[in-house]
Amino acid sequence: MKWTLTAAGLLFLLYPALRPWEDETTTQGAQAAMGSNLWVASHLFAMIGFILVPIALLRIHRTAAITFWVGAGLTLPYYGAEDFGLHELAAQPNVLELAEAIRYNPVAVTTFAVGLVTMGVAGIMVALELRTTAAILFAAGFALFLPQFFTPPAARIAHGVLLAAGCVWLAWESARSEAEDPQLATA
Repeated sequence: MKWTLTAAGLLFLLYPALRPWEDETTTQGAQAAMGSNLWVASHLFAMIGFILVPIALLRIHRTAAITFWVGAGLTLPYYGAEDFGLHELAAQPNVLELAEAIRYNPVAVTTFAVGLVTMGVAGIMVALELRTTAAILFAAGFALFLPQFFTPPAARIAHGVLLAAGCVWLAWESARSEAEDPQLATA
């Protein structure tokens, strides 16, 4: 569990840190960002993180793990379209129109938002259960996942740092608690 949540945290840090930050309101900027291999890698890092977190949460809070899985399930299709779909469309002269159609499709954007909010709820469940600084950082990172999309790149990278800190600290805190109380490892 410790390594799973630690890996997720580091992947959430790499996601905004390596993502190409170009002006996506211009065709040239959108093509440069979305056409980059770092676009694919960075978004894939977030997707893998969304898969790893609930695996780790099974040892911490099973209901939160299930809640997080539901949120991830609603979020991952959008990430797939954003990652692989926009990457393939980047060379098209009408990439801005295509990106807008994909990103703001009513069903897609709704399931994306509901999924992110659901993962935020799972994080809050963990914080309410454990009541530790690590759990609060973890919860804050996921509760702020949706709002961070409306901030500049520096704030989004800071959000990645928050997620990494919350995930890594929670992983090591939980591992220490399990070592002190072996009953927690089988709960």
